[in-house]
Amino acid sequence: MTRVLPEAVEARAARDYAIRRPEGPDRTLESAAILTAAKGCAGILCAAGDGLDAETIARLPDSVRIIATFSVGTDHIALDAAKARGVAVTNTPDVLSVATAEIAMLLILMCARRAGEAERMLRAREWTGWAPTQLMGVTLEGKRLGILGMGRIGQELARMARGMGMQIHYRNRTRLPPQEELGATFHGNDDSFLAACDVLSMHIPGGAATKNWLDAARIARLPRGAIVVNTGRGTTVDDGALCDALRSGHLRAAGLDVFAGEPAIFEGYHSAPNVTLLPHLGSATIETRDAMGFRCLDNLDAVLIHGTEPPHRAA
Repeated sequence: MTRVLPEAVEARAARDYAIRRPEGPDRTLESAAILTAAKGCAGILCAAGDGLDAETIARLPDSVRIIATFSVGTDHIALDAAKARGVAVTNTPDVLSVATAEIAMLLILMCARRAGEAERMLRAREWTGWAPTQLMGVTLEGKRLGILGMGRIGQELARMARGMGMQIHYRNRTRLPPQEELGATFHGNDDSFLAACDVLSMHIPGGAATKNWLDAARIARLPRGAIVVNTGRGTTVDDGALCDALRSGHLRAAGLDVFAGEPAIFEGYHSAPNVTLLPHLGSATIETRDAMGFRCLDNLDAVLIHGTEPPHRAA
């Protein structure tokens, strides 16, 4: 187990398995630490960001039969390399959609109503009283929400946004059937999609194919005064281009829960007043984190105890 997990998950794991943990602080692991800890182990329960690239997987001990990641995303694991070695890879789908959509909506609200700036002003003891023009934001009712990646999380966000009176637009690899669209407008190309976004919420996976998807050119296609929110993967945003657009006023605000190179974040975000920053809280509820851990253990149990197909195989 590469990380300390919620109490209920730890208790179940300790009941059924002999657990080995890497030495050192509880943080994302590099290759060497994973290889050292994995000696003699039959399974690895890892987390997002742990360094399981192709070279690391090729060097794993022959005893390892399964890698269960405490995440939906698998971009930190070289899936092809795991397949080549016959190591199953599993993830935790279907249990964190609502929690992550809640964080996306929280960021949208904070950006629209300038809540981060307001909270910082109060903490700095700079508030001198109510004023008619102080920290005026924008209302969400009637605004167009563009959802990039209309999977489970995107659809949960759309459900919440409809309750706020927002119009839903989306960009997806494939169009959803009408019963799942629920009146949302599908866009088959980036140009029409970005032009329709008063608020852009990003829910696409990481990896080479999506690296810096939101670059200067795509930002320029957003309407002036748009809001950008990212709860997917930090690598999908060109940080420098985003900060430039915020400073120029082309973007009204941005809300970010994920970052490239976590826990380090792009220096420009520290000084941008119209950015709301959260420390990767997307799935951080007791209910969701317990469910994620139980998904991991269900997968490990299937392979290591019951000798059956894991219920949530990713590779």
